[in-house]
Amino acid sequence: MFSDNFWNNLIYSSIRKPMYLPPSAWLDHIPFAFAAINFLKPRKIVELGTHHGASFLSFCQAVQENDLKSSVYAVDTWQGDEHAGFYDDSVFQSLKAIVNKNYFSFAHLLRMTFDEALPYFSNGEVDLLHIDGLHTYEAVKHDFDSWLPKISEQGVVLLHDTEVRERNFGVWRLMQEVSSSFKTFNFRHGYGLGIVIVGKNVPSDFLLLCEALEQPVFYQLFERLGYSIRKELELLQLIEEKEQLKIKFELEINNLKQSYSFKIGRLITWPIRKIRNAIS
Repeated sequence: MFSDNFWNNLIYSSIRKPMYLPPSAWLDHIPFAFAAINFLKPRKIVELGTHHGASFLSFCQAVQENDLKSSVYAVDTWQGDEHAGFYDDSVFQSLKAIVNKNYFSFAHLLRMTFDEALPYFSNGEVDLLHIDGLHTYEAVKHDFDSWLPKISEQGVVLLHDTEVRERNFGVWRLMQEVSSSFKTFNFRHGYGLGIVIVGKNVPSDFLLLCEALEQPVFYQLFERLGYSIRKELELLQLIEEKEQLKIKFELEINNLKQSYSFKIGRLITWPIRKIRNAIS
């Protein structure tokens, strides 16, 4: 059913090592992001809600490594919200530095609200839309409905956090609704990632990929690859914490040594200082 060429493309794209691993709830889906770009070959990619940029940088890396003539846009205020939390300008500046260094020719950061970005795109020109902003049902439904006209005839929409049903998350509810109008697939791991086939002419290779995901062997491939990436970040964080503790420990030891030497020096020279004070 699946040709050798399909298998080769799947393995080649999904096992790639991400260049950047910022903290994110999206890490488990990076292997699928690599495969999706390879099979879909989108001309224009728009992400609504980027934060540290785990998914956005994955899209950019895949575009570059597949030598695609794509444009990739990240839309975010980079201020945060009630679900992502609020943060300072350093998050945006860090991402901007990475983009300028590696992807400046095709990647664009639009610092504005999702609604403010709508006029920047013509109807029917977005091949891949990733929605990962505020996750209430009202917010994500508004985002989906507002951007739906922008989706091309070969367009696909990704919805993150489809498996989260706490803290007033409502992406799962939207996913249920759109499944009655469009062909969909849902990853259950990594907080859930929904795939919505919107366009009528989505590339056959991408449709075949989604069909393959219905089989356990393919699903588990992405699940395990994503797990390994998440564990890699956790390991890197532990190494960094260890280094920070080591530096702190060395500083404390040096401070104690200096303090001890100072006290010993004062004690040894006390008689001399006493005689000198008496003479003077």
